[in-house]
Amino acid sequence: MPNLKLEKTFFQKGAKFIGGIDEAGRGPLAGPVVAACVVLDANFKINKEIQEIKDSKKISASKREKLTDVIFESFIEVGIGLCDHTTIDRINILQATFLAMKKAIGALKQKPDFILLDGKFPIPDISIRQKAIINGDNLALSIAAASIAAKVKRDEIMLELHEKYPQYGFDKHKGYGTKLHMEALQKYGHCLVHRKSFKPVALAEKQEARIRNQAQNP
Repeated sequence: MPNLKLEKTFFQKGAKFIGGIDEAGRGPLAGPVVAACVVLDANFKINKEIQEIKDSKKISASKREKLTDVIFESFIEVGIGLCDHTTIDRINILQATFLAMKKAIGALKQKPDFILLDGKFPIPDISIRQKAIINGDNLALSIAAASIAAKVKRDEIMLELHEKYPQYGFDKHKGYGTKLHMEALQKYGHCLVHRKSFKPVALAEKQEARIRNQAQNP
């Protein structure tokens, strides 16, 4: 269960404001990657609602939405950043994830002086001290809170995209490569928000080109 042990370690080392960062949407075939940064100070208190915060993948969608309200009310500030599918295709998903994290930090009025983030790679080219933690969303409360905020925001975006492209079922799989999604790709080809640099989409695009070719040159 995530707790404040890691945060307290760095508060004791002189940090005044800590930002917990996580992302949602690195794996899907469509839509943006979204990052969140939640800020807390040494006076942050855990109440009954905060105790329910854990890695976003371990709680239901309805629970995540309720906890997001708690997170926005309880932490000093929450910053959200995203990179869309075109940026992901242009610079690759890892670099787009880092850029989304930088945007999340940039959205904050109260900048942290130390960052904890989920994963094994630190954010490149930032001046803020940081520590990347493998499995961080299961260890640090601030990272777990960021994972929820990022996931809820991304799900909202994917539901909006479902309204534009209902044939793909984004409301069900949120862009991940499920059987339903792969079948839709085969049937309809890719749409404007698919990540063309991802192999299943690239293969679907090639198949579309072959079909067009055959139609033009019977």
